[in-house]
Amino acid sequence: MVEAEELQFIPFLKGVSAEDLALLAEKFERCEYPAQEMIFAQGDPAMHLYILRQGEVAIRFKPYDGEELTVSTIKPGGVFGWSAALGRHRYTSGALCTHESEVYRIRGADLHQLCLDHPQAGVVILERLATVIAERLRNTHEQVITLLWQGVNARNTR
Repeated sequence: MVEAEELQFIPFLKGVSAEDLALLAEKFERCEYPAQEMIFAQGDPAMHLYILRQGEVAIRFKPYDGEELTVSTIKPGGVFGWSAALGRHRYTSGALCTHESEVYRIRGADLHQLCLDHPQAGVVILERLATVIAERLRNTHEQVITLLWQGVNARNTR
């Protein structure tokens, strides 16, 4: 369990009431990972949503026909593992600690139940999560365009 006071400083949870933070705190746990450890691999069961407390985490995606790509770098306060919050069965990317890291994590099922039991908190949390997802997808789109241009340029120099 995490103290509610810790959660109030996380940008993702700003605006959540003190009552709702207390409810969330009961469901969050703190975990530590050494540098170079996988928090979860692409294809693992999607069990938890994570918020990075300290350190750095690389979100890695391996297309079936190419090399593994870093699609995002998570800094403190960042959210990842949102497949669990979306109700997906498996993570679509992996999460690798690039530095020693500490995270808060909550089971996706617990987050879903909290949203059902406390709809006001659920609306705030789901809106924040939608913003995080949209931003990540926008950044991924830009990286894909860059990779495509690199491929075009590499063919032109052959």
